[in-house]
Amino acid sequence: MKKIIVTLSILIFSVSSFAQKFAIVDTEYILGKIPEYQIAQDKINDLSVEWQKEIEKKFSEIDKLYKAFQAEAVMLPEDMKIKKENEIMQKEKEAKELQKKRFGKDGDVSKKRQELIKPIQDRVFAAVEEIATKSNFAVVFDKAGALSMLYVNPKNDISEDVLEVLGLKK
Repeated sequence: MKKIIVTLSILIFSVSSFAQKFAIVDTEYILGKIPEYQIAQDKINDLSVEWQKEIEKKFSEIDKLYKAFQAEAVMLPEDMKIKKENEIMQKEKEAKELQKKRFGKDGDVSKKRQELIKPIQDRVFAAVEEIATKSNFAVVFDKAGALSMLYVNPKNDISEDVLEVLGLKK
């Protein structure tokens, strides 16, 4: 549904503005050419692996506790069974909370990505904006996004110009 609305909006905009200039940019390509972006990605990936190991260790401990409980549950009095079950459930709850804290919507990975990658994306956006303003483009499409295009004329791709403005063009 979202794609249909976006496509219709673009078609309506295109029809109503035949004289408008547009350009194409590939932010995925541009970000791939920025060394700091890859360093930031690597740092985020390393942290993600470290945090995932931490979470897996907690779940492994919970699994061991549960197996030990199952082995001795037959011999335990009812109050001890309940106490052990509650202990296991509490540890499982803590592990799930840690998982959410690290990888949830507003979790540590998301915050770290915002901290490390957003400034780089902002620089790219500023370069795109500078070129679009200077060249009088009405619209700049990102071909790296979800928007699908059947044909893109390479002469409208300003990705190399963005790299030049960012000082990354050789």
